Amino acid sequence: SVSVSPNLAYAPERDFVYGGFVATSPYVLAVHPSLRAGDVKGLIELLKKNPQQYSFASVGAGTVSHLLGEHSKAYAGVPLVHVPYRGAAPAYTDLMGGQVQLMLDNPAGLVPSIRAGKLIAVATTAPNALLGEVPTFAQQGIPNFTQSLWYGLAFPKGTPAPVVQRMNQALNKVLEDRAVSADFAAKGLNARPGTPAELQAAVTADIPYWGRIAKNVGAKID
Repeated sequence: SVSVSPNLAYAPERDFVYGGFVATSPYVLAVHPSLRAGDVKGLIELLKKNPQQYSFASVGAGTVSHLLGEHSKAYAGVPLVHVPYRGAAPAYTDLMGGQVQLMLDNPAGLVPSIRAGKLIAVATTAPNALLGEVPTFAQQGIPNFTQSLWYGLAFPKGTPAPVVQRMNQALNKVLEDRAVSADFAAKGLNARPGTPAELQAAVTADIPYWGRIAKNVGAKID
């Protein structure tokens, strides 16, 4: 959020300490069936043959689905039009209706339409149980699309380190429970046990990463 909201009253690196990941969720590239693209490279070829005829949806300006769409647009070198929506439901409706042709979002909301044949899943950014048959971007020869949404545990700055460590141990114990990981998988999430340092590193890396993309496309949330 700091990448697109420069006036936030808090700073993720300054004001929090991190207790560990909870779960991750990849993104899936879904397209309207009219595109008839079986893989990413075929989709890019199609888009290049018909420039300026296609658009991509996002769940809102400045959201990750917007930034990833812009990242994909730049990679493909095609002038896709960005169409921001106020939330996932209207975006999905227009995607299925063909008013927009592409979208990158988390699997949970898109899977029912994909399974019903109303949308085609072309690639995912990481393996996921809900879309196990869909190859990742990396498996299709495109290694720089590996981003996932992550959920983590954060505490106010100044929380004693022993408290953070005990919470991390309790969290990991829950996440290693097979029933919990199975429930997460059914929701399109991958349980992600880990250390506080791993989540801290992710925060440190993600801020400049998303900041560069947001700056390149001028994405902001007022």
